[in-house]
Amino acid sequence: MPLTEPTSPPLPKAELHLHIEGTLEPGLAFELARRNGVELPFADEDALRAAYSFDGLQSFLDLYYALMAVLRTADDFTELADAYLARARQQGVRHAEIFFDPQAHTARGVPIGTVIEGLSRALDRAPETYGISTRLILCFLRDASAEEALETFDSARPYLDRITAVGLDSAEVGNPPSKFREVFARARNAGLRCVAHAGEEGPPSYVWEALDVLGVDRVDHGVRCLEDDTLVARLAAEQIPLTVCPLSNVTLRVVDRLADHPLPAMLDAGLLVTVNSDDPAYFGGYVDDNFRAIREDLGLGEEQLRTLARNSFRASFLDAAGRDALIAEVDRHPARIS
Repeated sequence: MPLTEPTSPPLPKAELHLHIEGTLEPGLAFELARRNGVELPFADEDALRAAYSFDGLQSFLDLYYALMAVLRTADDFTELADAYLARARQQGVRHAEIFFDPQAHTARGVPIGTVIEGLSRALDRAPETYGISTRLILCFLRDASAEEALETFDSARPYLDRITAVGLDSAEVGNPPSKFREVFARARNAGLRCVAHAGEEGPPSYVWEALDVLGVDRVDHGVRCLEDDTLVARLAAEQIPLTVCPLSNVTLRVVDRLADHPLPAMLDAGLLVTVNSDDPAYFGGYVDDNFRAIREDLGLGEEQLRTLARNSFRASFLDAAGRDALIAEVDRHPARIS
């Protein structure tokens, strides 16, 4: 649900850091549980929402993976993606690059083909139905083994025509990017783009590894880069995108309050930062809710918000013509947004 009712049409924007499993709202979770005969350990939706009080990334991941048990069939994944896209349209999203976690499903006996086929049904019709172009990003679970990541990539080979990039997510500390050097090399050799979560819980050295060992095109999160001046200078000089998720950072205790968030400092440093929702069903809002929150709590002005919207298209995997057309929409947006 939005934090506040919007007073003007939302800015056009791309969402580049969005876990589709993290859009599973309580109502849909209970509906799919009934459909698939899954018993959830919560009496009702209110009891489930009451569990959304996390003391860090791992406490969130424990609930996140447990709720995935309701996702069993291709139809379930189609319904999940459709629900996200309908909300995204209301939030001003014109392009979405969507993460999914195949290992979290294959471990439960759900074939990777079922996941990709189900998501693709919704994504294929998204431009016509929702006015949103999409890309699909296959993520490896960094707290699983490098060998399992390689097996997952091999199982995805029949579907690579539907996948734009690979990513790296889940518990960061103790699982450096370099652990996944080989699978990212295989992905690059297959013509895929690369992204990775780094510098959320993990130190700036993880961002360096994501850049120099994995060869990523974007860094997901990356807020701890500010602890390393040399890293900040490189990110700014090379305009390497960072997909920042403000409400997520508060919910998972990366920062204590939104007012303490480093986003303004990142903008001041000339970094190519974008704003995204991460796992919005759990973190209190979708992408435009994040935009409104940073406007209200961080005092960002109209031109800063427009810069963030432009950055989202600049950082996307759209072709140059598509990026330029959408940036022009941001520039033409008539409503005041501050």
